[in-house]
Amino acid sequence: MNYKIMILAILFVVSGTFYYQITGATITTEVIQASRVLDRDPLHTTPEQKIRMLGINTPESSMPFSEEATDFLTNSVKDKSIQIESYGTDKYGRTLAYIFVDNKNINKELLVNGLATLYYYEHDDHYSELKKAEEFARLNQKGLWKKSPNSNCLELIKLKTDEPEQLVLKNNCNTELNIIFKDDATHIYRETINSNSVFTKTFSHIWNDAGDSIYIRDDKGLLIFYRY
Repeated sequence: MNYKIMILAILFVVSGTFYYQITGATITTEVIQASRVLDRDPLHTTPEQKIRMLGINTPESSMPFSEEATDFLTNSVKDKSIQIESYGTDKYGRTLAYIFVDNKNINKELLVNGLATLYYYEHDDHYSELKKAEEFARLNQKGLWKKSPNSNCLELIKLKTDEPEQLVLKNNCNTELNIIFKDDATHIYRETINSNSVFTKTFSHIWNDAGDSIYIRDDKGLLIFYRY
């Protein structure tokens, strides 16, 4: 089999329908040679094959650190021999996989450098190391985990995940806050919270009551991180 490819397109942040249905979940490996990297598309090993990197979410193009994540991933795989550890396919026909270069788990490396967040539907043999990688980045405020100067202003009062869903935040500072918040999927909201005020927003079928995250950021970094 010829594993060389003409284009390697790297997948950044999946949609909220990532809750996949695995088919053919036997673990297999193959080695390819990455000759060129394009961002924002699913990773292609052949014109027909698309890969979804398991265990992580990377920033959408509209979010902070998306360009840094693109550059890191490009530099990690371009013109290098890549080992793909496949866990079958999802309902969209994408291969679910971990990518290794020189025995380094690139999924993990994105987490270590704060350029992705942990995202699992079903735990596997890599879960523990990926969880530790994200914790390292968070404790060392790398990438996505860098704190905003206003990180102490916002207080999470309530995140109600049953219908009707509701988010309540309190701004305890004498300054107006422009924030971006999102879940583990791609639901992104931009809001302004007045100084010393309470912000309330209702939703329907956004927050997953089986486990989800809320990330609240300003234009440069993290304001609040909350995982339930």
